[in-house]
Order: sequence, then structure tokens, then C-alpha cells
Amino acid sequence: MAALLRGSRCLVGKYHNHVNAVQVSIRSMASKTQVGFVGLGNMGNPMAKNLMKHGYPVIASDVFPESCKELQELGAQILDSPADVADKADRIITMLPSSPNVIDVYTGPNGILKKVKKGSLLIDSSTIDPAVSKEMAVAAEKMGAVFMDAPVSGGVGAATSGKLTFMVGGPEEEFNAAKELLTCMGANVVYCGQVGTGQAAKICNNMLLAIGMIGTAETMNLGIRLGLDPKLLAKILNMSSGRCWSSDTYNPVPGVMEGVPSANNYQGGFGTTLMAKDLGLAQYTATNTKTPVPLGSLAHQIYRMMCARGYASKDFSSVFQFLREEEGQ
Repeated sequence: MAALLRGSRCLVGKYHNHVNAVQVSIRSMASKTQVGFVGLGNMGNPMAKNLMKHGYPVIASDVFPESCKELQELGAQILDSPADVADKADRIITMLPSSPNVIDVYTGPNGILKKVKKGSLLIDSSTIDPAVSKEMAVAAEKMGAVFMDAPVSGGVGAATSGKLTFMVGGPEEEFNAAKELLTCMGANVVYCGQVGTGQAAKICNNMLLAIGMIGTAETMNLGIRLGLDPKLLAKILNMSSGRCWSSDTYNPVPGVMEGVPSANNYQGGFGTTLMAKDLGLAQYTATNTKTPVPLGSLAHQIYRMMCARGYASKDFSSVFQFLREEEGQ
């Protein structure tokens, strides 16, 4: 029964044309079974909304009750704990800030694994230590459930528009079941390998993103000091070999682009404290694998300094403002 409820896990046989309508009906019913969602922060909230837009009834929980209000008004059922969610749904997505949060939500006294149903599919979209993802997978397997890591790239904007990129690690035979849900929230769903490989891809991506954003901020700041108009400089960069996502999609200089955090006093987006956390994960894994990451290490130091100097809650592109202030501007 659990397999049927998980939609794409059921293998519907080939029917003759006259029963095609029945086949579609079965799939439709399966696709509309309840989906659990734990963690309704800046990313989790719009992700859960997109599941609902695609017809999935959502059962949700968050440690902060106020985070649940908006989703509840849209028709989601709000429960007190992750364990309660696991008691009601056999497909659960989690979106949490850090490794300790994930450990608590899955294995804590009110965690998912306290009431998880056998055959449940558990998808964690948090960005955490790959080793923790592997630990959670082992713990879930002991309870007869399947755990997959599926961290995301794209930020709040992509979460809202349903255009996230998911990097998925876990049993390959379960990928299509996970993809059914993830495609409701993302434009790209990529299978990376066994559990932990999704986290590995995300950590590598975010290290490059941090380095690129610092480079873009330094470049824009130097150009402005040399008398160049920032919009003109950005235009030139974006038609030249220096072009990157931080310059053409998420420019850190106020007034250059609309609809990005730099146009809104660096509010929203991807917080500096989260970038510092991800760079810490990259540093930790680089140390464990004896991998030289000199620029990644420097980026980690810069974002940690920013957190200590009042930028923790600002978007990570505020590194431009940080550099300006460091120069006494």
C-alpha cells in the first residue's frame, strides 16, 4: 500500500487504450497523497507552497509556529512535531539550517524516525555535512525507510518561482520517486550518486559561488574607484570573459540590477551566516580529504568576519558593502 501511495514508485502495467483513463486516474490519485514538510523558513515556505500548487496536500511542522501561519491559511495541515508528520505521511521533505537541526528532526525525541512508516521516502534538502546524510540514511534504513539527500541551488528567488536545482544522492532505484516531488519545486533535478553525493555537489558549488561573489564585489569596487559607472562596468563584464552568475544575475552593487538583494539593502536571499556555514563544511571536507582550497579558505575567513561585524543576517552579496566599509567608505 505504501508503494502505491508514493505515486511514481508503483509500476502501472501497460493497459489497452480503453482503460487508459483508469490508468491516468490511478496515477492522479497517487500523486495527490499527502506530503510531509518539515522546516518552513525562507526556503522551505515557498517550496511547500509549490507542492501545494501542484495539487499535493501538505502536512507541515516547524519549530517556530509563526512560520506555519501562511501555509496554514493556504490549506496545509500543521502538526506539532516531525514525528507527528511522519505518522501521517510516507513522503517527507525536510529543509533545515544545519547538521544539528537535521540530526534532531530525524533522530531526536520528537523526530521523524520515532513514528516513520516502513517504506517511507525521506528527502532532505538541507545543506549539511555529507557524513551526516550518510548517518541519517543508515538510521532510516533500520526503520525500513529510505533517506535521500537533495540539497538545492538557486536561493529564495528560485524557490519561489519553482526553478531550484536539486542535487540528489541516494539509491538510484528511488530517484524517480524523489524526482516526482522535486520537479514541482525545481527546474533541474540531477542524480549525483549514493547518499552524500548531493551534499558534496552542493558544497563544491557554494564554495565557487562565494569565491565568485567576492571576486565580483572586488572587481566592481575597483572599477567604481577608477571612475567607471557601475552599470556600464557590469554590462562590459557580462559581455566579456569575466562574466559569472554573481555579475549577470545577482550583482552585489546597489542600483545595478533590480529584484536582487543588493537593490533591497541586502535583505532576503541567501544569508551571510549560511554562506559561512557552507564554507565551513567545504573547509572541513577539504581537510579530511587533504584537498588544497586556498581561495575557499580565504572566502570562509571573509564571511566569518562579516558575521562578526553585523552582516550575519544580510544576503551574502553584502560582501561588496563590507569591502567598501573596510576601506573607510
